[in-house]
Amino acid sequence: MTNVALVAIACGIIIGLGALGACLGIALMGAKYLEASARQPELMEPLQTKMFLLAGLIDAAFLIGVGIAMMFAFANPFVG
Repeated sequence: MTNVALVAIACGIIIGLGALGACLGIALMGAKYLEASARQPELMEPLQTKMFLLAGLIDAAFLIGVGIAMMFAFANPFVG
């Protein structure tokens, strides 16, 4: 295999595992939010604010991984 093929495989792995991690993180966070709001409904507003902030941070980590994968895909430093 050439370096270009290995970089393409690595980009796919970066994006795939990043998407999987982001989906699991947001799903677990949403489940815990629903559980917490069912236990204490009066805390729903502050918890919702924190949940959306955390969802943005989780999604931002995935998008950084996509950006790095795109950098390797289009401006590959390993092509000699």
